[in-house]
Amino acid sequence: MSNPLKIKLSIADRVYPLTIQPSQEEGLRKATKKIEAMIKQFENSYAVRDKQDVLAMCALQFAAQVEQKQIDTQTDTQQVEAQLTALNQLLQEHLS
Repeated sequence: MSNPLKIKLSIADRVYPLTIQPSQEEGLRKATKKIEAMIKQFENSYAVRDKQDVLAMCALQFAAQVEQKQIDTQTDTQQVEAQLTALNQLLQEHLS
């Protein structure tokens, strides 16, 4: 197991010191960049008075993306299962 790594991430003008595994660093830094970009987008698009409002909107957007991916994956899985069931039935009929 590798040694923990101490990093600092800046989000919404605040610095967050973290102790992480080195394998997590790239993902955390990319996530931080996405959050910062989203913050700028919300601040440019809407009259925002409070960083907390912007962060809440960022959290909502990220959570909605995760939920939508789960819904899409579930739908895809159901479609694949239905196709496999139909194919299996055709094979069973052909082999009978």
